[in-house]
Amino acid sequence: MNNPLLEKFDVAPFSKIKNEHFLPAITELIEQTKSEIDTITKNNEKPSFQNTVEALERTGEQLNIVSGIFFNLNSAETNDEIQKIAQEISPLLTNFQNDLLLNKPLFERVKAVFDNRDSLNLTTEQSMLLEKQYKGFSRNGANLSEKDKETLRTIDADLARLKLTFGENVLAETNNFSLQITDKRDLSGLPESIVEAAAQVAEEKQMEGWVFTLDYPSYVPFVTYADNRELRKKMTLAFGARAFNENKFNNTQNVLEIVNLRHKRAKLLGYSSHAHFVLEERMAESPQKVQAFLKELLEKALPAAKKEFAELQEFARDIDGIETLQKWDGSYYAEKLKQKLFDLDDEKLKPYFKLENVIRGVFTVASKLYGLRFKEVTHIEKYHKDVKTYEVTDNEGNSVSIFYADFHPRPGKRGGAWMTSYKPQQKKNGINERPHVSIVCNFSKPTTTKPSLLTFNEVTTLFHEFGHALHGMLADTTYSGLSGTNVYWDFVELPSQILENWCYETEALEMFATHFETGEVIPMKYLEKIKASATFHEGMKTLRQVSFGMLDMAWHGSDPSEIKDVKAFETKSFKATQLYPDTKETCMSTAFSHIFQGGYSAGYYSYKWAEVLDADAFEYFKEEGIFSKKVAKAFKEFVLSKGGTEDPMELYVKFRGKKPNPDALLKRAGLLTIK
Repeated sequence: MNNPLLEKFDVAPFSKIKNEHFLPAITELIEQTKSEIDTITKNNEKPSFQNTVEALERTGEQLNIVSGIFFNLNSAETNDEIQKIAQEISPLLTNFQNDLLLNKPLFERVKAVFDNRDSLNLTTEQSMLLEKQYKGFSRNGANLSEKDKETLRTIDADLARLKLTFGENVLAETNNFSLQITDKRDLSGLPESIVEAAAQVAEEKQMEGWVFTLDYPSYVPFVTYADNRELRKKMTLAFGARAFNENKFNNTQNVLEIVNLRHKRAKLLGYSSHAHFVLEERMAESPQKVQAFLKELLEKALPAAKKEFAELQEFARDIDGIETLQKWDGSYYAEKLKQKLFDLDDEKLKPYFKLENVIRGVFTVASKLYGLRFKEVTHIEKYHKDVKTYEVTDNEGNSVSIFYADFHPRPGKRGGAWMTSYKPQQKKNGINERPHVSIVCNFSKPTTTKPSLLTFNEVTTLFHEFGHALHGMLADTTYSGLSGTNVYWDFVELPSQILENWCYETEALEMFATHFETGEVIPMKYLEKIKASATFHEGMKTLRQVSFGMLDMAWHGSDPSEIKDVKAFETKSFKATQLYPDTKETCMSTAFSHIFQGGYSAGYYSYKWAEVLDADAFEYFKEEGIFSKKVAKAFKEFVLSKGGTEDPMELYVKFRGKKPNPDALLKRAGLLTIK
């Protein structure tokens, strides 16, 4: 079979790729990579950095790229066939990874270089690569007995399968639910644009009336604006019950199996828990530090959250006689209260945030800060017609990156937003190979009468993911394994979260927030209200994030073998942060993809951890000017370009001149003065 994935290519050849190409290509590339590794282990020369560590870093490049293409499609453009192939490919890659990490002759060569590292005169980046490789072996079973190595292989294969199944179940449950409305009275309160989008969905599904789904652009506006409380309840319960229903997509057993296998794996490797294993390679270092960090935030946020919740309850009682605020009431009354306090309605703002204008805005911010140019092109192949492709260059016209952007929901695409890469940056044979970076979001589609108009929250989401993309685009390291977002997990959110700050700055907003019909720049009164409302319900928002971090640590910070009931365990974990009455029909853990499918297990705290860094870092920008060339140059030089080549705190101090001050976050959140 003529397989385009086995040919050399620079840009992913999407038009030539068929589903049946993936399994044979990855099987063949695994064998090629094994041959490359054999060349290293059979080298009779004394192990050196060049013939062992650097040689190992350069193995499997095509395998990594092809695997990346496959799993990106499995997230953004999947179908039953791709999901079935994933269940075959995932164990193959897991077994290969274990073959690599449990390869005794290879580990002995790496260890020989590591033991002799002080005499090798290595650069900082080379030292980091050597340490990362050595720990990769030692932390993943290289020192285990043969019997324990086999146990580890079985655990890893099972985990790979379970994580895939977990994600497939959440996607299936999201796609399986829809709320059909045929009585126009049930649309009361919903903005015209949301109603129009629902009519379009109904038409696509060949159904009468209006159809609402659990995709974010449909679900969030419905529970925020729909006056019909019973329908809000129906949507909220459906969303909260994803993969918790009594059907074949139920994830409760998968959750228990995943946490028990992770714990068993950690114990096998000599760690007290999965969290101990994970956090050894994080800025936070230990579960104790994470718990202390979350506890401190909880103490600051809880009084504010309780005060805000009481005010919201009173507001709902006053206007509608609601005696007990439920989960399906929160967004609805919070939006009404926000409108009352700030006269600020997301629907009034949306006309000023046409998707194309926001894209132009984030490009302009990146241009002013880092001297980048973005040109939309049509010759780069894409995996779906909705995807936009760009060539990114610097001020001198040199290639910086290729950038893909995929903005709208569809049935084969998982929810949420994320950044990913199709090709990493590295320096090889005297050439600085530039990266191919992608962001994937789920924003409202254009309708027959209106373009895609974003909520302000969606604007910040776009800036967030683009911040990750900049981390990938501006990478300037020798080795791909240390390039771009290959950094400690609790440092990776700094570039994304800091960019959100520009969404609140007049100087930035005036460049792109223009009315899609009139071209009028967003009025100053709206800008002032956006800034004034930035800390609205910050106590409740912080409490929510802390609760997710605490749930994550509860699952991964101790022995889970006695846990039999996922819902009961979750309820107990949420007790300290609970504001709304519990709903027995819902369970967050069964759809908590960040920690059970993605890479955030024992790491969800990192969102708040990185907020400390970003609040402190943006203080520096504000001191010098939000488009300060001096500060932007330092951020690019010491954060965005360096990837994982140095310890993240050392990089941060080089950028900032000092360690981050946690008070910067509390001050920005308005939580320092709450009594």
